[in-house]
Amino acid sequence: MVARPSRSAPRPLPPAPDAAVLRAVALAYLARFSATRAGVERMLGRHIDRWVRRATGTGMEAEDATRAVAPARAAVARILTDMEGLGAVDDARFSEFRARSLARAGRSRRMVAAHLSARGVDEAIVGSAVEEALGPRDGEGQETELAAALVFVRKRRAGPFLRPDADETEAHTRYRRALDAMARAGFAHGTARRALDMDRDEAEDRIIRMRSA
Repeated sequence: MVARPSRSAPRPLPPAPDAAVLRAVALAYLARFSATRAGVERMLGRHIDRWVRRATGTGMEAEDATRAVAPARAAVARILTDMEGLGAVDDARFSEFRARSLARAGRSRRMVAAHLSARGVDEAIVGSAVEEALGPRDGEGQETELAAALVFVRKRRAGPFLRPDADETEAHTRYRRALDAMARAGFAHGTARRALDMDRDEAEDRIIRMRSA
């Protein structure tokens, strides 16, 4: 008869995280990922919450576990300020980089702003970063928006990127579907029409110019 292996003993509960531990966690995270202040704050909150769940899972009273991590929660704001002072967290720089990346991937200006807001970036920083990265809404930004719309259209193989052997019915169907999808994605109707009606060579050239800017 083969003996079953014994179950290993559960790992002992480590001490409650303190400011030094959280600072190390933040630095390790930021060495791997670009993040906003709000993103790092959420990550540290999850780290603390995991310890609380583990502590209560080992039999500690919830009130005692909450009390044990209170100093760590109070230290989060100071740690975030330290990360900003080190330049490891910079919402403006993050937002400009992300705005350019999203536009090159075919996101509209409106969706770029919504994405940054969802990441916890302050509204004023979002507006400034989008304008800096994509250009003024009434000037250069219009050309960036059109190029982003062309990337969007190319992914759907509509308009100038329709396959050469497509018949009239397929061309019309893809056009209408792309137009509807672009409205949902935040592109203005005029921009969407302009992208869909453009010559393929010009469309490709505009995409290349945007991505090489």
